[in-house]
Amino acid sequence: MPLSKKAPVIVIDGPAGVGKSTVAREIARRLELPFLDTGAIYRAVTLVMLRENIPPADSPELRGRMNDFSVSFSGVRVFIGGEDVTDEIRTPRIDANVSPYSALPVVREFLLEIQRKQRENGLVAEGRDMGTVVFPDADLKVYLTASPEERARRRCSERIAKGERVDYDEILSQARARDEMDSTRDVAPLKPAGDAVILDTTGLSFDDVTERVMDLAARALTGG
Repeated sequence: MPLSKKAPVIVIDGPAGVGKSTVAREIARRLELPFLDTGAIYRAVTLVMLRENIPPADSPELRGRMNDFSVSFSGVRVFIGGEDVTDEIRTPRIDANVSPYSALPVVREFLLEIQRKQRENGLVAEGRDMGTVVFPDADLKVYLTASPEERARRRCSERIAKGERVDYDEILSQARARDEMDSTRDVAPLKPAGDAVILDTTGLSFDDVTERVMDLAARALTGG
C-alpha cells in the first residue's frame, strides 16, 4: 500500500489485555514502519522501581532514577541496560503494579519526549494516551476495546501457553481494577480520542482485528 509522503503516525489505544501490542506490531510490519511499544516502556519503569524499592510517589529518589532511566528494543525483545527483561515485564507482579507508576505525572513527563522523538520516520504506537496526549495529530487513531471477561480469557490463554498456572477470577479482578485506576486517574486517563475509531474486539480473531485496522489505515493514509 503506498503511503503518504509525510511520515505516517498510527496510534492504537485501549485497556490492558485487549491485544494492542500484537495488532500494532503486525500493522507496523505490514506498513514497514517502526513499532513503538509504550506499554513495555512503562512496564520497564515499573520493574526498575520495584527492584530498587522506590514506591509509586513523586520523590527525589524516583526523579533521580527517572533521570538515569533508559530502555531499548531489539525486535520484540526489551532491554534495560544490557539486560533482557522481555519476560519479566509481562509477569503478574508487573501487571499489578504498573498503573500506580504510570499514573504519576513525573513519570509521564519524563517519558513523553522519549516517545515523541521516535516519530521522525513515522511509527505505529500502542498505549493508553497515544491519541489523546502523545500524538494528538496522528494520521489514524484507533481505540481497541473488549469486555473484561474477554480480556481475562485472553490473558489466561497467553499465560497457559507459557506454562504458567493461572486463576481466571484473579486475572479478571485485576483487569477490572486496572480499568478503574487507568480511567479515573488525573493525568492522561484512559479514554478514546474524540476522533478515534472505536473497535470492539470481543469475539473477533487477531486476523479480523488486523484486517479492520489495515482497512482504516489504507483510507487514512491514501486519502480514501
